[in-house]
Formats: sequence, C-alpha cells, structure tokens
Amino acid sequence: MKRLFLVLSAFSLIGAASVKPNPSLGKAEAACRVGEPGPALLITATGLKDHNGLLRAELYPDNDTDFLQDDAILINQGKTFRRVDLILSPTSGATLCMRVPGPGRYALSLLHDRDKNLKFGLFSDGIGFSGNPRLKRSKPPVSAAVITAGPGITRINITMNYLRGFSFSPLDRK
Repeated sequence: MKRLFLVLSAFSLIGAASVKPNPSLGKAEAACRVGEPGPALLITATGLKDHNGLLRAELYPDNDTDFLQDDAILINQGKTFRRVDLILSPTSGATLCMRVPGPGRYALSLLHDRDKNLKFGLFSDGIGFSGNPRLKRSKPPVSAAVITAGPGITRINITMNYLRGFSFSPLDRK
C-alpha cells in the first residue's frame, strides 16, 4: 500500500509540474535587465507596415522539430523557449532585448501582431525570422532562421514580411 501511495504521489507531482499554454510563458527568463551584460539578443525590426499593435519575438532550439513548436510543449520537455513583447506606438522604436540561455545557436521568429490578439493573422500581420530568409507559403527551414548568440549582446536586424498577393515578402521588395 505504501508503494502504491508513493507511485500515485509521483504521478500527481508530474501532472502538477506540467505547464499549460499561456501568453506569458518564457517571458520571465527572456526579460533583459538594466545594463544587460548578456548573453542576449538586441533585435531590431525593419520594414514595419506601421507602428500599430505589438512585436513578439520568440526563441526556439535550432532544429526543425522544435522550431515554432507550441510553447508549453517545449517548456514541459525542458527545451529552450523565450518570449519578449514590445507594445508599439507612433513614437516607439522597434528594438527588443531578449536574454538567451547561453552563447550558441538558436532560431528566432518575430511577429508584428497588428491587432494585439497574440495570434498570427494571415491577412494583417507581419512575420520575420533571424537570417531573413525568403518566405514562401510555409515556415522556413530552421537552417535559414538560425542566429548564433555570443557571450555578450548580439545585434540582429529582422526584415518584416507581409502577405502580398499569394506570398510573403518585405514591403519594399519589388
């Protein structure tokens, strides 16, 4: 009976330890501190359609299986996931700071969530990735969206892409 109680207790702890999807997941670990020494990414969005809504940067492991995976799944599996939001305004800049677990390779996405609903809107929102890959109708391979973070502050510019016709491209691309 004692053994059964221990097994059931262990299962209840495992269940209690799992996290549910939540817009705040990964934010505490990603928030830069005043005078952040790093390792961190300083992410600047270029080519924004406007300054409405928010920018949401998300950091993933550098493999195709985990790239753009659900945040709760990654966290429950003990994998890298970070998230930083920046509310845009006509006078705000478009630069975010994100702490990373350590120097190394990661994949990074940047969403311009124009209506602040925390979901990608195909017809209104913009998307960009580290490496600035040309986008087609599906997510890019992780190899095209990898960033190597150094031990300090690593600067990165991400060009935003918006739906134009039947594909995504920067607003200024002909």
